[in-house]
Amino acid sequence: MTTTTEKPRRNGVDTATLFATLDAVKGQNEIAKFQFRASNTWQTGTHSRSTASGFFGAMQEMRHKSDTVLDFDHPAVLVGADNGPTPVEYLLHAIAACLTAGIANIAAARGVELTKVTSTVDGDIDLLGILGLSDGSVRNGYEQIRVSIAIEGDADDETLRGIVEQSRRRSAVYDVLANPTSVVIDVVTG
Repeated sequence: MTTTTEKPRRNGVDTATLFATLDAVKGQNEIAKFQFRASNTWQTGTHSRSTASGFFGAMQEMRHKSDTVLDFDHPAVLVGADNGPTPVEYLLHAIAACLTAGIANIAAARGVELTKVTSTVDGDIDLLGILGLSDGSVRNGYEQIRVSIAIEGDADDETLRGIVEQSRRRSAVYDVLANPTSVVIDVVTG
């Protein structure tokens, strides 16, 4: 007779693997170095297509289970054909998804069973900057991004708020948006 034991999961998170990963990184910090990549190809007009497939992590080249293809465009009112969200809209999705993933992991690690996590994100942008019509007085990017998170689970309000706060403190996307990040652009012609 064969006995199969399932890995313990809380909120869909394999907590045994989560803690094993934390222990492994504590023991060998260099496995924490990752490099994520995206390739993008112009389609036409303001429409482009990006693919995410491979990345480096845990000291080796890896691939996702499947390639992810994302289309970007501008709406017609911004001279596009609306073949996908604008690049700045993807930033809103990225912060929401990063915070949500952190919430699920942190809650699982703390033994909190979640029943609901939803968020809405909005950002204010003044196109005078992008269009070059502000003499440099208006920035090109978002002036402010607001995230509203609704969270429910088998913990009190203070614990749930603490989980969200820890997710914010550990969020890579929040960090990139809230702090200057060096961006190097290399141009190849011909």
